[in-house]
Amino acid sequence: MSLRTPKSSLISLIEIFRLPPRWLFVRVETNDGIVGWGEATLEGHTEAVEGAFDDLRERFVGWDADGIEDIWQHAYRARFYRGGPVLMSALSGLDIALWDIKGKKLGVPVWQLLGGKVRDRVKVYGWIGGDKPSDVYNGAQNRKEQGFTAVKMNGTESIGWLDSPSLLADTVERVKTVRSLGLDVGVDFHGRLHKGMAKQLAKLLEPHQPMFIEEPLLPTQPEEIADLAQTVSIPIALGERLFTRADFRPYLERRAIDIAQPDVAHCGGISELNRIASLTELYDVALAPHCPLGPIALAACIQVGLHAPNFVIQEMSWQMHYNEGADLFTYLTDPSVFAIEDGHVEALQRPGLGIEINETLVRAMSAKYMKENPWRNIAWRGPDGSLREW
Repeated sequence: MSLRTPKSSLISLIEIFRLPPRWLFVRVETNDGIVGWGEATLEGHTEAVEGAFDDLRERFVGWDADGIEDIWQHAYRARFYRGGPVLMSALSGLDIALWDIKGKKLGVPVWQLLGGKVRDRVKVYGWIGGDKPSDVYNGAQNRKEQGFTAVKMNGTESIGWLDSPSLLADTVERVKTVRSLGLDVGVDFHGRLHKGMAKQLAKLLEPHQPMFIEEPLLPTQPEEIADLAQTVSIPIALGERLFTRADFRPYLERRAIDIAQPDVAHCGGISELNRIASLTELYDVALAPHCPLGPIALAACIQVGLHAPNFVIQEMSWQMHYNEGADLFTYLTDPSVFAIEDGHVEALQRPGLGIEINETLVRAMSAKYMKENPWRNIAWRGPDGSLREW
């Protein structure tokens, strides 16, 4: 008996949709009518990624959609200049959509294609905002009622290169407030603090046992972050501004991090996120994918999180402070796939990414949003007029 070779599915169309609050969705269709969705959001640089898709369309329309790795390698390597946030975000959106197509074609979720799942659900955390302990308390209490057992918050607002240590006291109080509710808390330094202030804040937080401190310094400083890692017991997390396995390498070799946070919409999609997971596992580094983005990116992260042995927790953007004009569930036909129970989301079971996108709404919202200026982060200046890290 001979085995029948599956019919090839050729890429016939690549579309992108700029959407509120600040997302860029990718739709890929094959000649046999299969549609896959990806996300190529690069916050604050939407037009640059849209330009990169002109090149991806030119190259890959007509290619076999089943050849995910071949397409990935050509997109990454064939144009000589490679890597960086813009090119990798565009590649990410295409890659995620191709995995969605393959899963739908074969009738299985992506985690099956990666080798199967090692857990039945993924732990998640939600964001809380506010600069006063009372605001933080209310936000954390709301998250607890929603089913979260862990949250994350910014450590500070604008802060000088070497600022008054008294500015750090409020951060400590906010962490104590959240911990008093029985919640775990991650503290995002956001690369806003320079070395002198970061060392002080990390030491002050240590007695209160946060889950992690995130981006304690800028991601251009692996040596300095490694030095900090030797002085505090709090796990150090980073990775949203690293775009390939090669970018993670100096942090791993210097034992600078405990938790890797690659962003599936920036790092090369499901293909590279899965490879980063395997690489970091060798160094006993946990995986907690960065994802303050849309439902497609979240679904892609969950697919890898179900499969990766070193996965620990997943960021989730539901009701996040950036979500103006739309929220995590807006473009889904069935938001229940992301239901939170006891701090976890159950394994996605539908074929492909496991979600269904409301294409009619996407097209209508994008047509309106294309007429508006895309999202930009604010630029902070200090009292002397100099630029500060956002």
